[in-house]
Amino acid sequence: MTLLTREQLKERLAALHRASLELVSDVSRNNVLDRIVRLAREQANAEYAAIGIMGEDGQLEKFIQVGMNADEVAQLAHPPRGLGLIGALLHERKPIRIPNIGTDPRSAGFPENHPPMDSFLGVPVIAGDAMLGQIYLTNKRNADNFTSDDQSVIETLAAYAAVAIENSRLYENVVESDRKLKEQFEDLMLLYNLAKASERATTLNEILSETLNQVIAHFNVAAGEIFLREDSNDMLWLKMHRGEAPDAFWSCDRFRFGEGIIGQAAAEDRTIESRVLEKDVVCLRPALIEAGFRRIVCIPLRAGNRVVGVMTVASRFDEHYSWRERELLDAIGTWAGTAIENARLQQQSRRIAILEERERIGMDLHDGVIQSIYAVGLALDYARMSLDDDVKTARQKIGESIEGLNSTIQDIRAYILDLRPRQLRGGESLTHGLQRLLDEFRRNAKTKTSLATTDDELTGLPLANALTIFHICQEALGNVAKHAHAKKVDVQLWTTEDQVMLKISDNGRGFIIEDSGELIGHGLSNMHRRARKVGGDVNISSAPAHGTTILAQIPLKDCASNAPSTEID
Repeated sequence: MTLLTREQLKERLAALHRASLELVSDVSRNNVLDRIVRLAREQANAEYAAIGIMGEDGQLEKFIQVGMNADEVAQLAHPPRGLGLIGALLHERKPIRIPNIGTDPRSAGFPENHPPMDSFLGVPVIAGDAMLGQIYLTNKRNADNFTSDDQSVIETLAAYAAVAIENSRLYENVVESDRKLKEQFEDLMLLYNLAKASERATTLNEILSETLNQVIAHFNVAAGEIFLREDSNDMLWLKMHRGEAPDAFWSCDRFRFGEGIIGQAAAEDRTIESRVLEKDVVCLRPALIEAGFRRIVCIPLRAGNRVVGVMTVASRFDEHYSWRERELLDAIGTWAGTAIENARLQQQSRRIAILEERERIGMDLHDGVIQSIYAVGLALDYARMSLDDDVKTARQKIGESIEGLNSTIQDIRAYILDLRPRQLRGGESLTHGLQRLLDEFRRNAKTKTSLATTDDELTGLPLANALTIFHICQEALGNVAKHAHAKKVDVQLWTTEDQVMLKISDNGRGFIIEDSGELIGHGLSNMHRRARKVGGDVNISSAPAHGTTILAQIPLKDCASNAPSTEID
């Protein structure tokens, strides 16, 4: 056996040092492992070299070799299992150098079709107390055994390899953490965008459409659909489809709870991912298979403890959704279900409010306008019967009828004024909007009006607060037209340090505050509700034959929310 001189060993270690410095500068794990194996083979002049990497469970996780070609590797009965000398290295945690593998009692032999190997040098790769892996060398070229100098060089390489492997692992952990953070950010952005979209949506269809569009874009799928449960029955109806092949999806537009994969997701209240659709017996829509779809995921839409529908996303690729993606879909299902239920409740609330208002208007018309017309009819009938016998009385009754009809026309105008919806027009200031209200009121109710203000523009007032003042004035004018029979209405608008004050005074017949619920319906309660919604209040003073004064106090700033609001120009 030829031993290296001191100078040769020194030169060899210096070359190894230079190569190893390049090694530790590389953070790509596969590159690092491949370069370690090749350096070891080159430095020890071995025919075969390999490195085994240990997993977190202490077992052999990765094995990279040089010396055998791909065909030779493919013919092996099985890859290394960490037994024999490999296992001995793991337990002894020190180098093993032997002239013949087959004669060592620690050897476990080779798998079938393995090339012959004799001399062996194995060195553990250790960082602190952690075993990271092992370097294996076999078949020393031009010698019967590896030398102690070979062992020293490979031990040095193993020390560099430990640093390089640790660096690559740390780098991979950083990259993986960055990837997860990016995914989490994208997931949160999707939920945020869905929430913002639901705030802007004014109808249930807008919520469904925005949900499907964003989910399809985020998950990069071909299509999606939403089934909704109607009332309390167990039938799901297809309400919206977005994406490709609409005819295939609309080929079956309803499922009972428990029927097919969609009904199963609703009945079991859990997200279900299909198998390959062509092999899934519960698909129930062969048109999807014909359209080229491979997988479908069904997500229950929950509102509280109740399933209100099912959303599906369909893909043309045969790939499973990850745990993170399924968790996100579950979260979207809960959010969308709540948004859908809220939209339905708002629709129901609006319908109830309309029905209540219709009932109130019907009662008011019946008790007021219709009875007035009926009285006019009686007077005219009396006049008709008096024409031949008492012309003077007949004329008197006709005059009373004309006066009654004029009064009824005024009442009808008042109702029209109260029912017509109004808003501030684009770019219109609050002062100009109030003046427009008063002008229209004067034309319809034939009542004198005046508006006094200390600030013609009133800039800086949040839009919600300005609309509240506008609608309180509208409610008040409606009440004056219907109930007060006033000759004059005065409106004043001014600001204090932190409030906008609106005062509406009329010289009408007034009323007893305690009886207001019976006399003027919902008008006063609407004013109170509107004011309190933005952190304000309304005070009302009135007495029979002394008119009514309404004083509204509305904050200059947005008190209903900490979020910034659009200000009126």
